[in-house]
Amino acid sequence: MKACVFTLGCKVNEVESASLLAALEACGYEVTDTLCKADLYLINTCAVTAEAEKKSRQAVARVRKFNPAARIVVCGCAAQHDPAAFAAREGVTLVSGAQHKDRIIARLGETGRFLEEEEGFCELPIPKQTKTRAFLRIQDGCNRFCSYCLIPYLRGRTRSRSMASVAAEAAAALPAREIVLAGIDITSYRDGDADLGDLLLRLGRLPKRIRLGSLEEGIVTRAFLEKMKAAGNVCEHFHLSLQSGADAVLKKMNRRYTRAQYLEACALIYEYFPDAAITTDLIVGFPTETEEDFAQSLAIVQAAGLARVHAFPYSRREGTVAARLPDLPPAVKKQRMARMLACAAEAEERYLARFAGRTLTALFEEDGGYTQNYIRVHCAGANEGGMYEVRLSKRVKDGYEAEIVREIQEE
Repeated sequence: MKACVFTLGCKVNEVESASLLAALEACGYEVTDTLCKADLYLINTCAVTAEAEKKSRQAVARVRKFNPAARIVVCGCAAQHDPAAFAAREGVTLVSGAQHKDRIIARLGETGRFLEEEEGFCELPIPKQTKTRAFLRIQDGCNRFCSYCLIPYLRGRTRSRSMASVAAEAAAALPAREIVLAGIDITSYRDGDADLGDLLLRLGRLPKRIRLGSLEEGIVTRAFLEKMKAAGNVCEHFHLSLQSGADAVLKKMNRRYTRAQYLEACALIYEYFPDAAITTDLIVGFPTETEEDFAQSLAIVQAAGLARVHAFPYSRREGTVAARLPDLPPAVKKQRMARMLACAAEAEERYLARFAGRTLTALFEEDGGYTQNYIRVHCAGANEGGMYEVRLSKRVKDGYEAEIVREIQEE
């Protein structure tokens, strides 16, 4: 029997899907995460935008083209948001939600739907490693309730994994030489009195690189950065969520920080880690965004010294506070997106130019590598899974061509 787990959406979904792959394999299935003919399809859906939810529904028809007789199980945020829409689709036998994915495998033979709320962190099997880097779930849920976002309503309140459990999985994540800490809001990580900085100190004992997932501005304190530095193996890469550079818009988004506070956080990061890459997400065309507000978003990209900006147009989500606000005309959002993408490209070029001729450490995947500060490098002779000191030589479209200085052997 062959099972295919098809994933839409975020890194947390990807980690959970890898755990489901491991669980299915333990049950005797031949497993894959690539669409192909299979006896069972498990679709892990996304609802971060209306378009993502639409693609999640369309995924049912996509998998049926490979085998109309297969069983189809649907889980994830889109299924949590509108389970009836998935239950009504031809071929779907079971619908679950965004929580308690640990119970799916035991219920594969059932029909209908089940949506059960988690009271604590849901432990899943150690994910099946399909890439050079290992992704490790440390937290789930969110308490922030940004005005444009449905995720707290679907994933539930924030829940953290114990440090002992995280450390055990991290130690078992072989042969991965880099571990990415994933969660819906890892900034909120807590195990008793221990916070994310304390977890980094615990993981600092491992002979692996640790890379942080998306962070919120409030995590950036001297105490946190000192713990990160003391750990010694944490990558100098901060994906520090922004969403807007204008205070008026941030307030309407319920983001709970100001432009000045965000810039102070960036300055503090550079004080401790001068070569750090600060990357971010930024929403263009929020309903209340004026031309002056947008100009503030453009300006903060340079003021913060951002290395990369993931910009995307505002997408209205029914059920959120922001959905009650009048949307901006599509033409306005399109024009602002073009300007933001050009601004982001200039910022990335400024950041990358600083490293021409520098020697950095890079971990290589099948189609290239990433340095500790998330610069994409291509290097002749580098093997997948290998870690090397490389000298950055020539700028190419997505990063640098580089030359091997030496290979770094596993400890």
